[in-house]
Amino acid sequence: MARTERVICAASALEERGAGVRFMILRDGIERPAFVVRYDGRPHAYINACAHVAVELDWLEGAFFDTERRYLICATHGATYEPDSGRCIAGPCRGARLTPLEVIERDGDVVLLEGLPDGMY
Repeated sequence: MARTERVICAASALEERGAGVRFMILRDGIERPAFVVRYDGRPHAYINACAHVAVELDWLEGAFFDTERRYLICATHGATYEPDSGRCIAGPCRGARLTPLEVIERDGDVVLLEGLPDGMY
């Protein structure tokens, strides 16, 4: 499978520790919700499903950070995740992780990278 790229949003749409941008991805033949946020100057993207129970993290669209804007939080059960690794550090799924997605910034856009680079198996 060759690597594909898709623009998710303009890089300027992501403010540091601000609202995230939601998008859809296709995994295992199923469309799944996903999101991207900016943390420590870089975009970080995940499938929008809590590691505890597969519910979307945000009750209000794009509201992924806690009130102090330090961690990502599941609005349903309070699972708390590190924004740069997706690792759950508090709540019912401590030690589990969000499913990461590979994103980069290029030419003023946030770009989703899917599949393996050519030559990788």
